[in-house]
Amino acid sequence: MKELNRLSVEEFKQTEKVPLVLVLDNVRSLNNVGSAFRTSDAFAIEKICLCGITGTPPHREIQKTALGATESVAWNYFPNTLEAIEILKNEGYKICTFEQVDKSVMLHEFIPETDGKFALVFGNEVFGVEQEVLNRSDFVIEIPQLGTKHSLNISVTMGIAIWDFVVKSGILNR
Repeated sequence: MKELNRLSVEEFKQTEKVPLVLVLDNVRSLNNVGSAFRTSDAFAIEKICLCGITGTPPHREIQKTALGATESVAWNYFPNTLEAIEILKNEGYKICTFEQVDKSVMLHEFIPETDGKFALVFGNEVFGVEQEVLNRSDFVIEIPQLGTKHSLNISVTMGIAIWDFVVKSGILNR
């Protein structure tokens, strides 16, 4: 790991984090939860809010895809996604929900404030994000798709969304 210039778990916990929080709204697949942890570790995300029926560590199915990231990435559990959203709003986060809805903003057209704090909400693999959560969102963002399937796996959506926010916020140039 030294040759790859990787941080230890303790060093990671002490490092400055990207001002992003992931909110998983009733995500069923434990593999997708594990992917959220692994991607959050890769981009030094602040934390993950696991909500509703979303599984929580420790669980071997989460560990299978997280590859230990449940030890490095901070997380909280909320029985209700709206509770997490309200707390994040009170902490100054803008709520950005990823969903295909009328009047959503296309990701390539969305320009986040470079000094803002954002919570990115991702929903259930079948039913999407709860309507109440959509109603409380500051932005609803959609990833444009050109094929016949108009959905992406949540783990892919998270990777695209996080990368886009990291690039647009200028974090890589700091």
